Amino acid sequence: MKKNIAIIMGGYSSEYKISLISGNMVYETLDASKYNAYRIHIFKDKWVYVDDNENEFPIDKNDFSVTVNGQKTMFHCVFNAIHGSPGEDGYIQAYFKLLNMPHTSCDMHQATLTFNKRDCLSVLKPYGIKMAESFYINLGDEIDEDAIINKVGLPCFVKANKAGSSFGVSKVYKKEELQKAIAVSFKEDDEIIIESFLEGKEVSVGVITYQGDTKVLPITEIVSENDFFDYEAKYQGKSQEITPARLTKEEEDKVNQVAKQVYEVLKMKGFSRSEYIFKNGEPHLLEVNTIPGLTKESILPQQAKAAGISLSALFDNAIEEALK
Repeated sequence: MKKNIAIIMGGYSSEYKISLISGNMVYETLDASKYNAYRIHIFKDKWVYVDDNENEFPIDKNDFSVTVNGQKTMFHCVFNAIHGSPGEDGYIQAYFKLLNMPHTSCDMHQATLTFNKRDCLSVLKPYGIKMAESFYINLGDEIDEDAIINKVGLPCFVKANKAGSSFGVSKVYKKEELQKAIAVSFKEDDEIIIESFLEGKEVSVGVITYQGDTKVLPITEIVSENDFFDYEAKYQGKSQEITPARLTKEEEDKVNQVAKQVYEVLKMKGFSRSEYIFKNGEPHLLEVNTIPGLTKESILPQQAKAAGISLSALFDNAIEEALK
């Protein structure tokens, strides 16, 4: 019997447009001989099933079902393609946990932790994971520019603590630019993290649960045409993404080991993509993403392809792992 798969997409954050692209790619790619796929748009004002004619049918949040022409459909599994809130920050995972509904993403605690850059880095630091120097500010805190610069130096990065796709991120070269950058970050979140600039080769490492085992995918090197790997570089072609990355065997072994350690220490499941910069030959962790982009051009699918895993096989494995 074919399984009913709800592909959730959209979300409440600035990343909703990217999520819709990822979700539609999953919808177009899933094996129709194995699955009945349903596109589910989740927004603050509506949760709806959208059919091929763009008709919308409301989701019953009591049991996450949909009724079309008097016929009620329940789902066997949820494919989570929501970048940002509520798909990547633990909220949707908690909801599905209450419903005992299998889903392709990590558990609630892991989602909440990894979505909070500050908390995630704090948990990993005792394990010897190298990372940039950082300074934390909450909305309403007094901003001591000299203390910030003394801690992290210049240039530095000012980031929204709980946001993705480089929304709310600025690179700051001068003390006079700090206040403006902080204001930009506070538009995305009420917590920010300011980090020292790490100069070196930047790489992205996909780690997934594949056929029951933790699998590190071929590494991608990021070469941005812009000042850093910002939104334009990620989604508007202003970067080179080279898979496999141009690393020495020693560099490759080091970052693979760290990426696998991060995945296993955090007790991850499903997809993950972590970002690193090499400083003095050592990979320094920037962040962990649990709902990475899933289009053909996205980094993790590129890495899967380099590993000999098709998009269809990648998505099918995610569902099979969730149903276990």
